[in-house]
Amino acid sequence: MPGAKVSPTRVDPDQARIGIGPAAAVWLITWLVGNVVGAAVVSAAGYHSTTDAPVWVTMVLAAGLWAPMLIGMWMLSERISRPRFSKHSFVEEYGLRFKPVDLVGVPIGVLAQLVVVRLVYWPLERGWPQTFSRSRVERNARDLYDQAHGGWLIGLIAVVVLGAPFVEELMYRGLLQGAAVRRLNEAVAVVAVAAFFAAIHFRWVEFPGLFVFGLILGYCALRTRRLGMGIFAHMAFNATGLLLVARA
Repeated sequence: MPGAKVSPTRVDPDQARIGIGPAAAVWLITWLVGNVVGAAVVSAAGYHSTTDAPVWVTMVLAAGLWAPMLIGMWMLSERISRPRFSKHSFVEEYGLRFKPVDLVGVPIGVLAQLVVVRLVYWPLERGWPQTFSRSRVERNARDLYDQAHGGWLIGLIAVVVLGAPFVEELMYRGLLQGAAVRRLNEAVAVVAVAAFFAAIHFRWVEFPGLFVFGLILGYCALRTRRLGMGIFAHMAFNATGLLLVARA
């Protein structure tokens, strides 16, 4: 119909780009490959787990996980871009764009770490003080920080503050949420991906905080139709978390 508006997040099935099935398949395959590589690295380095491994192992594990994810997303975007959707590049497909206003994500991330997450855990800590104590919630970040010494601290910051936000926003908001909102109700898509994002960290004590933060990141992507604001928010969130354990 002439003059009709088309939702930027809901497209006709015949014109859909990356669907939920291919997106989920890419996540699963690349996640499995990355973890197999990671297990091989830990074993070759002579460690039984990452808890007793030095920080360089954590950095190698991150690279081993992220490289397959980035390659998988690139290959998927290339496949759907030819020949029918040649105008859709990697950047366009996943919304990997930035605008000056996206810097608002920095205070969003800081406030999420200092205010929102603490509000989430306030009733949980009082109801289940042994399970949701601050020391248990911050244990993973503290363990990572304690492993880093000297120049390795710079490497840890690069992984936690720069690499993780960039790759995770591409994967979870760019690929998975981007595919979900084309087929599902937007609210359902944001909630489902936020829950999956929190669960896949496999640290259940952190699930409530990561889930709520995932909702914030999902809304940023949904509202702006790009990843810039969410990436900055994620960076600020992780950086603030590191600073908190460094000061303790």
